[in-house]
Parts: sequence; C-alpha cells; structure tokens
Amino acid sequence: MSTENLPQSPEQPSRKPRVAVVFGGRSSEHGISAVTAGAVLSAIDRSKYDVLPIGITREGRWVLTADEPERMAIADRRTPEVADLAESHEGGVVLPVDPGNREVVYSEPGSVPKALGEVDVVFPVLHGPYGEDGTLQGLLELSGVPYVGAGVLASAVGQDKEYMKRVFTSFGLKVGPYVVIRPREWAQDESAARRKIVDFAGEHGWPLFVKPARAGSSIGITKVDDLSGLDEAIAEAQSHDPKILIEAAVRGREIECGVLEFEDGPRASVPAEIPAPDTHAYYDFEAKYIDSTPGIVPAPLTDEETAEVRRLAVEAFDAASCEGLVRADFFLTEDGEFVINEINTMPGFTPISMYPQMWQATGVSYPELIDRLVQAALNRPTGLR
Repeated sequence: MSTENLPQSPEQPSRKPRVAVVFGGRSSEHGISAVTAGAVLSAIDRSKYDVLPIGITREGRWVLTADEPERMAIADRRTPEVADLAESHEGGVVLPVDPGNREVVYSEPGSVPKALGEVDVVFPVLHGPYGEDGTLQGLLELSGVPYVGAGVLASAVGQDKEYMKRVFTSFGLKVGPYVVIRPREWAQDESAARRKIVDFAGEHGWPLFVKPARAGSSIGITKVDDLSGLDEAIAEAQSHDPKILIEAAVRGREIECGVLEFEDGPRASVPAEIPAPDTHAYYDFEAKYIDSTPGIVPAPLTDEETAEVRRLAVEAFDAASCEGLVRADFFLTEDGEFVINEINTMPGFTPISMYPQMWQATGVSYPELIDRLVQAALNRPTGLR
C-alpha cells in the first residue's frame, strides 16, 4: 500500500545536545572542582548546548545546583561548596543505569520522581578520588553515557602516582627517584616503614616531598628538609590517602605541557614554566589557587627543548591510554634532560589555570577548548574501543 497520500507527521526540530556538568565530589579537591565547573558553565556555548549542572556533595549526594557560575568562585580565600549551591537539601539526582535510557531523574522525599530529560554527554570536572580516578568513568560506561576525558584505565593510572610512574618507566620515560609506603606496611611495622624512608633520604638526600599517592592540586604534600619534619609530613599525607609516596627533590625548572585530542590524534600545546613562588616553599595549593602564582606562557625554552617536551607530553598521553585531554608536568634538569613528574587527566580548568592558558597561547580559545572536548566525547563510543 502506498503511503504517499497519508497524513505526514511534522518533523520534530532537532534539539541541542545536553551536557551535564558534574562537579564537587568526595575528595579534598571538592572546592577546586566547583571553581572549575563555574568556569566551564560560564564559557560553554549556550547557543550550541543545553547545560545541566549537577553537583556531588562531600558526602556523595548528587544534587541539582543553580546555573549561577558567579557563585562558583573563590571568595575570601575560600573555595565554594556544592551543599551551598544545591537547589534542595533533600532532593537527589539519579543517573540512568540502563544503556538504552539516558534520562536523568530528580526525586525528593514524599514526591513523585521528576524526569529531567536525556543527557547526551557528561562533562566531569571532578578532581581527585571518587571522580577523576576511574570510578565515575566506570559508572558512565555501565550507563552507556558518553563523557569528556580519559576512560577508566587512564583515569585510574593518572590518579595513582605510583602506578603512573611504573607505566611511564615501562614506556621509557624518565621519572625521578621515589619510594612508596602502603597502608599494610605502616600498620604492621611503623618503625620499619619509617626506616625505609630514612634510608631513601640517605641515598638521595634531603629535601623530600611526602605526598598522598592518590590526590592532586598539591593537597596533602609537604616538603621535608630534615628528619625532624618527617612524622608530621607522613601524618598529613595519610590524612588524605593511606598510601603515600615519597619523592626525592629533582633539581630543575618546572615545565608543563597540555595535550588535546584532535581529529587526527593528540597534539601538544606550547609549554609553560612554573617559576618558584616567592612566598611559598614550592608550588603548593595556595600558590596555585589562592595566590594564583602566574606561570610563564610560553616557557622560555629553546626550539629544541620546546619540540622535545611537546613530544614527551604526547608520549605520556599515549603511554597511559589517555583520551580527550591531559596536562603533563616535567622537570628540566640542569643537564638538559626532561624528567616527567606526573600527568593530570582532568587538570585545573579555570581560565587562569595553566592548561587553558597554554592552549590559548597555541591558538585554541577557552570556549573552543570546551567545544572540542564535548564534540570529541559525543563522537566517541562508550565500551571497549
């Protein structure tokens, strides 16, 4: 039977892709994640995308937040809290768990759950454990929802500094000397674990940097100049992560480089240099975010050095099986060798953060950067790839 004379349904107008910006979280980097979310919400192209801000409180509750980026800024040297941004202190957001359904649901006690519509892509701007470490990425993979940035494996590797260094070493990238103290070692014999660190200092010298193995934004890190400060530094690192990492100081200039995935593969930005801050012992949390110690973009390097660090940044991106974006941090030693310190699979993303600044200097504006990341996520399947 011909259908030519049957009434035709009017064509539905195509809707804009819906981006859920997920931020906050249970890690010690909760506040910086909220600052990053504010910057992304301010810059994302609203004519091209519908946006749904979803916050995760420090307790792990998913909430709707007001779409008010101006409230997600550092004020009076304090970072914002998702609990203060939530539209309700009782309601919660539930992501889909069925790969065939991308509808987000909002519910409050005693009320009928309300469908908020489908989400086409998640932009997770969480930093640290319970968000940047593969946990959220695994949830999104199970849900079949595309997302910006690294997958489960790369996120986990990028979060755990020990295994990050092991991966880099296996690919021939040079890392600095380090030693790891696991929670079982510390619980079974504190004295032996402490001697392990002291022996490491005897071999490589002071100062040492004592770090949580799975944290970022320089939170929980202490520069230890001698034995007298060691116990306090260990306690500080363990308050953020029971597994700690101790690194020997690498003497050299701090150089960073951004990597961004393009249609033809990952490319590196012009590098930046992080000068030693005048008012801080090293480039710590306050120097980065509160006092906003400025980096030098582009870094004053030779053409050969610039080409080399850009090459190494892409190698690190590939070594950890990254996707989307990475900031790779290096030391340039006095003998002209680049030593990789770490990668960050979801780097600080405010307009004054080094990653957007490096891409701005390379010719990619902040709004274009966000657009590229969202489009790459929309074009990439979930699951094995």
